Amino acid sequence: MTFSILMHDPQTGGFAAAAATGSLCVGGWVLRGDIESGLVASQGTAPSTFWRDDGLRHMYNGRSAAQAVEAVTQADTGRHHRQMLALDRTGQGAGFTGRDSIAYAGHRIAPNLAVAGNMLSGANVLDVMQQTAQSEFATLPDHMLAVLDAAAAAGGDTRGLQSAALLVLRPDHPPLDLRIDFSEEPLSALRALCIRAHRSPYFDWLDEVPTLTDRSRAVLPEAG
Repeated sequence: MTFSILMHDPQTGGFAAAAATGSLCVGGWVLRGDIESGLVASQGTAPSTFWRDDGLRHMYNGRSAAQAVEAVTQADTGRHHRQMLALDRTGQGAGFTGRDSIAYAGHRIAPNLAVAGNMLSGANVLDVMQQTAQSEFATLPDHMLAVLDAAAAAGGDTRGLQSAALLVLRPDHPPLDLRIDFSEEPLSALRALCIRAHRSPYFDWLDEVPTLTDRSRAVLPEAG
């Protein structure tokens, strides 16, 4: 039903995540992140929104991604219908794919990287996602969009795609949280929205809102 990626950039301290699915509203269902905790993706045939929030809470309190995934999944008797990915603040990843997930379903974990999917055309989709993620791109948004495009080109969700989402968290910048809840071409729509979000006047306004490195930032009065 869904494929997703979580990524950490150790050089900047930034995080990025992206997901796409053959159903509606993938961003609202799957992705959650906190620059002080890390990233979580919760998906599956019966995804739990509690997994996302509980996983982030565990990592905010200092637990590793593996500890967070273990705590969240083992407490849920319905876990075998769900998937979870987590990437903690140090870039360590962990994943869980329930045994009743619709094939093909699986996940891959590498340093600063985690990918997962279910109802995929095959395992090659995850392989392509990982390979693309380990390539070089100019920006985190470009990186995530390229991974989604590569996954779709490799077969992606067996039903096609209806929604897509992108989440980028950086210490020195406000969150970029973009969602295409329904579109006949959600990846193209997401890319177009991302381009628009990096243009004036919206992009200029982002210099006026708080960030992790400046929680009090606001519009400053002009000198005179």
